[in-house]
Amino acid sequence: MKLQQLLSYTRKAVDDYQMILPNDSIAVGISGGKDSLAMLYALKHLQRFYPNAFRLTAIMVHLGYKEFKTEQIQVLCEELDVPLHIVKTDIADIIFKERKEHSPCSLCAKMRKGALNEKAKALGCNKVAYAHHKDDIIETMLLSLIYEGRFYSFAPVTYLDRMDLTVIRPLMYVPEVDVIGFMNRYVLPVEKNPCPVDGATRREYVKHLLQQLNLENPGVKKRMFTAILNGNIPGWKESR
Repeated sequence: MKLQQLLSYTRKAVDDYQMILPNDSIAVGISGGKDSLAMLYALKHLQRFYPNAFRLTAIMVHLGYKEFKTEQIQVLCEELDVPLHIVKTDIADIIFKERKEHSPCSLCAKMRKGALNEKAKALGCNKVAYAHHKDDIIETMLLSLIYEGRFYSFAPVTYLDRMDLTVIRPLMYVPEVDVIGFMNRYVLPVEKNPCPVDGATRREYVKHLLQQLNLENPGVKKRMFTAILNGNIPGWKESR
């Protein structure tokens, strides 16, 4: 996928859900993975021509893994002229050494988001951009159906009243396969996730399930996304 196509997807999401208003200060959550780096690229280039002026700040929550390196990501942020703030934490030790969690994903996500949101507030940001793409949204819906018995997926825009922050998801229309194509075309400096349970989670199971369903029923992902748009889920607009 070329940058122009990524910008087209991102612009549509931002316009459809009024994600960016004049003078917004947006914290871009950077994990080191392909999704967050593609989102950083998209928002930086969108910033250059979008009618609503906005500011960008990149924030990376370092979980404490010694093998996780940040140098290449720092270089990318310098090239894009986006300030990068690295929040050092002991989340990995807390989860795996102190608490010895067998199902760590939920707690880890909660702690990471908490650290990210606190830093965003401290830096004067009013919005935080999460890099959830189209497949993430569909997978979340399947996770909710299978494990919670409800039809749900997170909304494109979410207001966190306790933090007085608004979460936006500018990659909501971007299929994961296109993120992978963008990563390869632009040689994004992706840093491998060192988490010991990476690839062995419920979400990973649902990801493979969705791939199999789409292989056996071509177009099923598109139809599932349309179902989310038309499913009366809070925060979602009906498909037009």
